[in-house]
Amino acid sequence: MKISTDDKKINELLSRGVENIYPKKEFLEARLKDGKPLTLYVGYDPTAPTLHIGNGITLLKLQQFQELGHKVIFLVGDFTGMIGDPTDKLAARQQLTPEQVSQNCALYKKQASAILNFSGDNPALVKFNGEWWGKMSAADLLNVATHITQQRLMERDMFQKRLAESKPIYAHELLYPLLQGYDSVAMEVDGEVGGNDQTFNMLVGRDLMKQFKGKEKFVLTLKLLVDDSGVKMGKTEGNMVAFSDTPEDMFGKVMRWSDGMIRGGFELCTRADVPSEKFIQAEPMKFKKMLAYEITKTFLGEEAAEQGEKNFASVIQNKERPPVEDIPEHKLLASDSSIISVLLYSGLCSSRTEARRLLSQDGVRVNDVVADQYTILKPGDIIQKGKRFFVKTI
Repeated sequence: MKISTDDKKINELLSRGVENIYPKKEFLEARLKDGKPLTLYVGYDPTAPTLHIGNGITLLKLQQFQELGHKVIFLVGDFTGMIGDPTDKLAARQQLTPEQVSQNCALYKKQASAILNFSGDNPALVKFNGEWWGKMSAADLLNVATHITQQRLMERDMFQKRLAESKPIYAHELLYPLLQGYDSVAMEVDGEVGGNDQTFNMLVGRDLMKQFKGKEKFVLTLKLLVDDSGVKMGKTEGNMVAFSDTPEDMFGKVMRWSDGMIRGGFELCTRADVPSEKFIQAEPMKFKKMLAYEITKTFLGEEAAEQGEKNFASVIQNKERPPVEDIPEHKLLASDSSIISVLLYSGLCSSRTEARRLLSQDGVRVNDVVADQYTILKPGDIIQKGKRFFVKTI
């Protein structure tokens, strides 16, 4: 595929959502304008069974490189995922089994294909770092470890905080940046893209590329999508917008974002024009709806965006019940048709305790009538939790 050196596209790539570029912006700009293909990657540890909007931010940046004709790699950290990235963690992660890792990443390529092209003249590649780490011996690991010092690894702020709080730092956590960094060497890439919380790990890879290959590797770090308190959006933080969400859920989750997240959402999570803060402050609801539509369209498709928008307008704004044919179904058990059991097993509530609490607060309706814990259900009943969650019994 011919490499594009279009100034406008390159400027957009180098600026939109970008926090930092190492060694410097001019270095990468020159590489992009010389017309030669670059190979770069983003790593995704399979610590959950779905990609989320934080992953989507890096996928959109990879898409920009791919559209210019460069070779992009979607790297699944099946080996590093079993260890767990200590980034921003004040305690060690729970280690995953190979089976859990395999299950978690089963849908990743299909989900990423909403953004990246895995076919055609310039297909994105999928690689697994278990391909090289799984074959390396203890002697090989020790050889790699000779290229970094303990002092360098201990520069990480979360390790410093743990030391100050007398919390343990395990050896495998110290080795994680080394393992991630060596991925760059194994694939002989020109660069790496990631969130700014991954800067340390990516710069370790840059150091290793110089030592093993005598080659400069660029690192492009992206801003994180954070709420008004500075907490990032992601699976660990419990505020994740997932690729596996229904259109209604994805649209609705974005609509619950604070007004202060609108402009960042446009910049990081879409390819749409970014509105000025002045216009957003004047009409925040209008622009939040636009953002919810664009995000849902980006990750789930235009039809899904229209579906999410329609549901929000009818169920949330107009407080209408969605069409019966669109309501998820739950099969009643002949032996148990109590409201508490149905709330639990339909997924409307995560526990019997939550179900009882909602019922005591008049938070559940059956056929538009407030239910209590003694309500018995029959096929055809419509159960409503709060304003926007419905289940139909069959």
